[in-house]
Amino acid sequence: MKKNLIDISMVGWLIALNVIISLVAFIFWAVYPTSVDYFALKPSNILQGKYIWTLILHMFSHGSPFHLLINMFALISLGGLSEKIIGRKRFLWFYSISGIFAGILSVFLSGYFGSTVWGAKVFGGPDIYMVGASGAIFAVAGLFVMLLPKVRFSIIFLPFFSLPAYVMVPLVLFLTWIATVAANLPIGNAAHFGGFLAGISYGFYLRTKYRKKVNMLQRHFR
Repeated sequence: MKKNLIDISMVGWLIALNVIISLVAFIFWAVYPTSVDYFALKPSNILQGKYIWTLILHMFSHGSPFHLLINMFALISLGGLSEKIIGRKRFLWFYSISGIFAGILSVFLSGYFGSTVWGAKVFGGPDIYMVGASGAIFAVAGLFVMLLPKVRFSIIFLPFFSLPAYVMVPLVLFLTWIATVAANLPIGNAAHFGGFLAGISYGFYLRTKYRKKVNMLQRHFR
């Protein structure tokens, strides 16, 4: 039986969009290297009022097939349950707004504090390009911290090791930030942090507004 397109999950649509846009970006970057400005988020561009659309487009572009694969694995792992909990349309808005907020925070921190050596290490430099769905994915992870804090999370490279969401998500965020600063790697930690903030903020709102439903949900996922 053919599945109606309307029945495809929002996570499925988002994965398809990420794959399509990333493949288009790979082709353009290979043929026209300067086209990176049209896909990737560059803080100095945004602060000058240029390429504003990249606040959205960077969320669906990735630096390499491996980068795309890792992010899509994380999205399908976390997004499916999250979409079922908060609903299809609400998940789309939450994911999109969180990713944009993560990009804006990253632009602000790197643009205003990334001009020094240590500022660039911690927040990223204003001329460093950023791509990827990680900010929005960290928002989904942050949502779990608030709604289902005891659900156990594992790391893709350590599948047999797991910790509760309220421990694992902040721990991964913190350790990734420390490791990339020490190794001077161009990872969008500020965007990860922005997404995490968006996720816990929205999770706090849902816990406050739907207290009884969230309590029932937590009892079900003990």
